[in-house]
Amino acid sequence: MRRVVAQGTFDLLHPGHLSYLQDARSRGDHLDVIVARSENVTHKPKPVVPDHQRREMVAALDPVDDARLGHTEDFFVPIREIDPDVIVLGHDQHHDEETLAGMLAERGIDCEIARATARDADPGAELLSTGRIIDRVCEHRC
Repeated sequence: MRRVVAQGTFDLLHPGHLSYLQDARSRGDHLDVIVARSENVTHKPKPVVPDHQRREMVAALDPVDDARLGHTEDFFVPIREIDPDVIVLGHDQHHDEETLAGMLAERGIDCEIARATARDADPGAELLSTGRIIDRVCEHRC
């Protein structure tokens, strides 16, 4: 069985998230998703939706076989537990593949790293960013 890991914040689910998870699932037989804990999100604004609710929503998506919250202190704990064959990064995630590969190797974790393809969409027709969704809500409701 080929195990695949996808990870992210998954705040305010949108079609871009679904596309990423479908792409990740297509690369193996079992998709595990690690949902970042709010306290660990440092590269962008903190999520609006609570951790447990984001995990629950991701777990309910068809491509996902298992979803769990990330570790509070060590990103690699769930990776070691899952022991994936491949980690699929979102097309626009901030992770650098070479740096991540080096960190995995230092920890004795042997797996492939792949980058998901972007959803092919008309930028004006779909909201494929949580930030853009929040901006739109503020434009219409604030």
